[in-house]
Amino acid sequence: AGSEAKIVESYLGSNSSEYLCNAVTELIGGPDAVVEHYRVQQEGNLGMQVGTLAAVLNRGCQLTAHAITLSGALVRNNIRVVLDGEGAGCTLNGLYLIDGRQHVDNFTEIEHAKPRGSSLELYKGILGGAGHAVFNGKIVVHKDAQKTDARQINKNLLLSPNAVVNTKPQLEIYADDVKCSHGSTIGQLDADALFYLRSRGLGAEEARSLLSFAFASEVVGRIKIDSLRQRLDEYLAAKYRRN
Repeated sequence: AGSEAKIVESYLGSNSSEYLCNAVTELIGGPDAVVEHYRVQQEGNLGMQVGTLAAVLNRGCQLTAHAITLSGALVRNNIRVVLDGEGAGCTLNGLYLIDGRQHVDNFTEIEHAKPRGSSLELYKGILGGAGHAVFNGKIVVHKDAQKTDARQINKNLLLSPNAVVNTKPQLEIYADDVKCSHGSTIGQLDADALFYLRSRGLGAEEARSLLSFAFASEVVGRIKIDSLRQRLDEYLAAKYRRN
């Protein structure tokens, strides 16, 4: 109770062979605890990962969880958070970058079980090649969870005509005094923004890379650990300069 923790999980796999990584993290937050959880997944091009974060938060506990998926042939991220105490809150931030024929699933569920809970969820994806992504985000507000404030958004940027994303934000509300919203967007790079950058002397690929980097940076900028944020900024800069 009342404690604070920062937890970083980092997965780095080899490109030389096929393999499966199955990782489970269980987290119980005591009253008024503050937890930051980071999962950075950079599996090999043939690697597969099924990862799960299961969290139960007691009264006043606050959780911020980041799921960063940078690579991997087949990836499934499962996150389930139960706000099991009055005034508990969680923030879920996600970023997934997909190229080639990669497939990434993000399944999240936030369960508001007690009054005055709050949740904020932002997941963003950038898809190139023939990549395929799935986002299925579910928020459940129980009858006793009055005064709940829950928001959920999924945004996707398609860099290729062959990329596909299936997005399904969900709300199940059984209380009558709540503020809840959800939504999703799927689109391509803004033509006006590309024209503006081109008119300032940038090449076509350089302009595309800069806009892609800016799209991803909204999530990376929320990371509070300086060394980790810098590492991801450098990865993004190198990736989109290369592309």
